[in-house]
Amino acid sequence: MPRVKGGTVARRRRKKILKLAKGYFGSKHAIYRTAHEQVMRSLRYQYRDRKQRKRMFRKLWITRINAAAKLNGTKYSLLIHGLALANVQVNRKMLADLAVNEPQAFTLYCDLAKQALAGNLPKKVEKKIVEVKVENVEVVDYSKMLVKELKALALEKGIEGADKMLKADLVSALEASN
Repeated sequence: MPRVKGGTVARRRRKKILKLAKGYFGSKHAIYRTAHEQVMRSLRYQYRDRKQRKRMFRKLWITRINAAAKLNGTKYSLLIHGLALANVQVNRKMLADLAVNEPQAFTLYCDLAKQALAGNLPKKVEKKIVEVKVENVEVVDYSKMLVKELKALALEKGIEGADKMLKADLVSALEASN
């Protein structure tokens, strides 16, 4: 059985690892074996630290919210519970940003949470669709029509140069003629 060498595939794989190890100290950036060990370890650290960074930011946001909540006469847990009762959906990152940069807005959130905890829940706002009927006026959405149809309409209405216009120009000319 003949000997099989790695060839270009192995070289490509090794160069990829050595490229990731660029800038490492000592033999870790030059020798494939030590570079591979260090790169694999570095990738594990990178994965771990992405998770830790999320945890640290959440802790920071909670600390800032708690400090601002205490200035407004409540605690973090009561504030979050009150906002949940009031059906206010704002995340901790935004609350922390409001606490630092917009203290008046944060105070309004605290007041809303206190009211919700006291049982004064805000009423649900119902969206009402209002229809306005105008007699003898037909509203046409020209932007949904084809260019061929727009050109025919423009020629019917007597718009000059309609056969050479682009769609946007046709739409604006037809809306102006109404």
